[in-house]
Amino acid sequence: MELISDILLGAGALGAAAYCIVLARRLKQFNQLENGMGGAIAVLSAQVDDMTKALNRAQTTAVSSAEMLEALTRRAEQGAERLELMLAALHDLPEPDDGQRRHRVIRRRTRSDGLEAAE
Repeated sequence: MELISDILLGAGALGAAAYCIVLARRLKQFNQLENGMGGAIAVLSAQVDDMTKALNRAQTTAVSSAEMLEALTRRAEQGAERLELMLAALHDLPEPDDGQRRHRVIRRRTRSDGLEAAE
């Protein structure tokens, strides 16, 4: 009876050893950097780093673009306010009578001593 239990115990130990050897080989293949999962994990990690850097650059660019857009919007609003004020001032001008003559303003450019540069 002891002999049978010893044989079964030895067979179980040999089976466990064979199982451990198979697992060790699979783990070694899994962790290889060239063609295993280790290589894939390393490539994905590098891609995550690159994407993080690109995202940071994009956020910085978006913040500066937003600030520039705010400044331009502010300028446009100020210009619109001035135009509204000018239009309101035009409405306050009296209508010209039929007998009155409208005055025209003519602006002329003055030439400096008649000299022009030839290219």
